[in-house]
Amino acid sequence: MTSTATRQPATGTLAADLSAGLVVFLVALPLCLGVALASNAPLFSGLLAGIVGGLVVGAVSQSHTSVSGPAAGLTAVVAAQIATLGSFEAFLVAVVLAGVIQIVLGLVGAGSIADFVPTSVIRGLLAAIGLIIILKQIPHLLGYDADPVGEMSFFQPDRETTFSELVNLFVAERIHPGAALIGLLSVGLLVLWERVKVLKGSLLPGALVAVLAAVAINAFLRGLGDGWGVEVEHLVQVPVADSLAGFFGFLTPPDVSSLANPAVYASA
Repeated sequence: MTSTATRQPATGTLAADLSAGLVVFLVALPLCLGVALASNAPLFSGLLAGIVGGLVVGAVSQSHTSVSGPAAGLTAVVAAQIATLGSFEAFLVAVVLAGVIQIVLGLVGAGSIADFVPTSVIRGLLAAIGLIIILKQIPHLLGYDADPVGEMSFFQPDRETTFSELVNLFVAERIHPGAALIGLLSVGLLVLWERVKVLKGSLLPGALVAVLAAVAINAFLRGLGDGWGVEVEHLVQVPVADSLAGFFGFLTPPDVSSLANPAVYASA
């Protein structure tokens, strides 16, 4: 979930809409980048998905409230399919085909198919993906970024497994103190915000507070020196265009030649 749009009369709601939009933007931006990064997809694709989810879906949806954008629950699926198809461009073809399938199913009124899928299957799928994401992100939470972010395989290319990687994280002293402090404090803030009724009911979402606190803490740690501050190699590098042509250069077109690959249709 990255963006929420509510269709209401504009009269008298502009100030509230601007305030809500700013908060959603500040929370959605790191989420869009994080989901793209964990999915082994270009960072710009995460930003673009958030923009489309917020503007296009919000404009054309007939729902009073719509929620759309990059979803963390699909991270493992996207990463696996990109690895299977061999390129992000081929995966984009599968995404287009998946959209066509959804449109066709919607036009023929096939939404009732969902009634035949037990809720336990959906919950089990999301729980399994959640466990994979948690286990794979623990090294990055503690500042160890040597392995590719989003590597979802249990048997990793460096001959480690998901569990041996966690053990060696502590044995080989790979933990970055500043990154670990920021990561653990951010998780603690998120948990605290959800458990304390006064904080949960406030206008500020926990995710936004965690992001702002992390930025402030890192600025303080950089002043301490001695390797405490989180430097460039541990930060997400947001793509920045220096011109309109550079902006369009970030756009990755689908590889239509992949239509000859049967795996694309299975992925879709």
